[in-house]
Amino acid sequence: MKMNVDELILGALREDISSEDVSTNAVMKTAVPGQAELICKEDGVLCGLEVFRRVFELFDDGTTIEVLSAGDGGARKNVFADPAEAGKKDRPFLDGDCIRKGEKIALVKGDIRTILSGERTALNYLQRMSGIATYTKKCVEKLEGDGITLLDTRKTSPNNRIFEKYAVRVGGGQNHRYNLSDGILLKDNHIGAAGGVKEAIAAAKAYAPFVRKIEIETESLAMVKEALEAGADIIMLDNMSVEDMKEAVKLIDHRAEVELSGNFTLENMEKAKGIGADFVSCGALTHSAPVLDYSLKNLKRLA
Repeated sequence: MKMNVDELILGALREDISSEDVSTNAVMKTAVPGQAELICKEDGVLCGLEVFRRVFELFDDGTTIEVLSAGDGGARKNVFADPAEAGKKDRPFLDGDCIRKGEKIALVKGDIRTILSGERTALNYLQRMSGIATYTKKCVEKLEGDGITLLDTRKTSPNNRIFEKYAVRVGGGQNHRYNLSDGILLKDNHIGAAGGVKEAIAAAKAYAPFVRKIEIETESLAMVKEALEAGADIIMLDNMSVEDMKEAVKLIDHRAEVELSGNFTLENMEKAKGIGADFVSCGALTHSAPVLDYSLKNLKRLA
């Protein structure tokens, strides 16, 4: 994890401090040990604790983060529902925990200058990741009982994909391909470039290793039929009516996996139920989730 994210976090810190933190240096001339409390300001799903910690460690490796007790132990819901954790009492807070407004999550201890200068970057990561995890959990709950899997997309913030896709998993969703090197997805423009559905699939089969699945985006029942005949492994039903999606699933008849796509959000997620698809992808998980609000409060000197 550190190998993958350290340069990204350092870039975020450099973005916030190009030369010095003028405000902090004006009021703190020397190192003074201090402590601040990380407090949740609304109900949601906790996500990003280790990234929060790493921001301060990269700024000053003398900083420590003491994660506090979750208090009610086994009674606290965790999205991961790890049986090994469920019976533990007074364990520390974990990513995936359902947290409540006003709860103290952790103590940040170290040079007060580090706490002040690293605060915003650390909170930005925690708020964004927790917001995505919270929104994802709500979407997953809308799909309960149907057996369909919720997927994210590549509609992520530049240089934040690793954090945002992790947050989707913490919220109970699953990741679609990580990037363009990770899987074959033939969209409308690929189809246009190749000259048609069958031509695009044939080209992908000739180019890609046999171990890679080929997914293709379809917008009509005619395109679904072409994709089936050409041997697509996954057929995406993009922006179709519910009636057409149901008809497409019948037509496919388990000969390929089926993904629903096209402007699914928390507000309309339930329309994916009852269609018989395997997956539903939702760009809103990462591009429209509101942040979950936290504060770093009650800063005090320890010496």
